[in-house]
Amino acid sequence: MNIKPIYFHTLALTGFFGLFALLMLWNTVLAPSHDFPVALKLLITVTPLLLPLRGLLSKNTRSCAWMAYISLIYFTHGSIETYATTTERIYPVLEFTFSLILFFGTTLYVRYSGK
Repeated sequence: MNIKPIYFHTLALTGFFGLFALLMLWNTVLAPSHDFPVALKLLITVTPLLLPLRGLLSKNTRSCAWMAYISLIYFTHGSIETYATTTERIYPVLEFTFSLILFFGTTLYVRYSGK
């Protein structure tokens, strides 16, 4: 069975851009925080995603591996928020889902790229 790594890279990009859009919308439009400034929340939540972005877009396997590690932070945050939040569960569930898509996409891309 010959699996092309481009499919997994596309899956990883889908997870990345879904997670990025969700975090931007969640913290600004959908449910902005009244305790912290919006800019601070965006700086804390979005910055780790942007660090290996250039390598992810250029299909660098090392950057894809780092993106897989970073996605586990969002997986943990999404699972804890899903358990702790009772009113708005859809946003943490989406964060959980997109982080899993990103993790499996990057991991399988690194595995099957064969470099």
